[in-house]
Amino acid sequence: MDKNIQSPHIPMLFVRQKKHMHAICLEGHTWFCARDLGYLMGIFLDEHRARKLAPDQRKTLLLERYGVTQETFMVSESGAYTLLLYQHGAHNGPLREWLEHHVAQTLRDRHQAPTSQRPVLGLMHWPEMTLSLLNWQNETWIRVRDMPEILLERS
Repeated sequence: MDKNIQSPHIPMLFVRQKKHMHAICLEGHTWFCARDLGYLMGIFLDEHRARKLAPDQRKTLLLERYGVTQETFMVSESGAYTLLLYQHGAHNGPLREWLEHHVAQTLRDRHQAPTSQRPVLGLMHWPEMTLSLLNWQNETWIRVRDMPEILLERS
């Protein structure tokens, strides 16, 4: 068996405004699928467009997405924030907050040793949205500000 063959990474899927974001936590660092990030930013983001990033902010990894394993161009968390600064847009502020406080935090929580004393972020996937949950002391909590979205989705 060839030891140079790497097994694919299985990313976590996040949904924002019906758009998909695949992301992984690799050695404690968050990495985003560049094409997904570009789609959320409203641009086509490929290796050429990301050439202004430092070499440690971009890499190609073997990912399994939608049941298919393929090489996928990835951008680090710091690289994503850099791209958001370069690409000016009113929607980039809320996107940065979502990446930082929802996606990156959820991935970090998933890869840390679980403790029953500490709250852990989780996700619930619905057809049109992903809802943040807080798991703490064997209870699942949702944010009050998410209730209008949940109620609209049900009706």
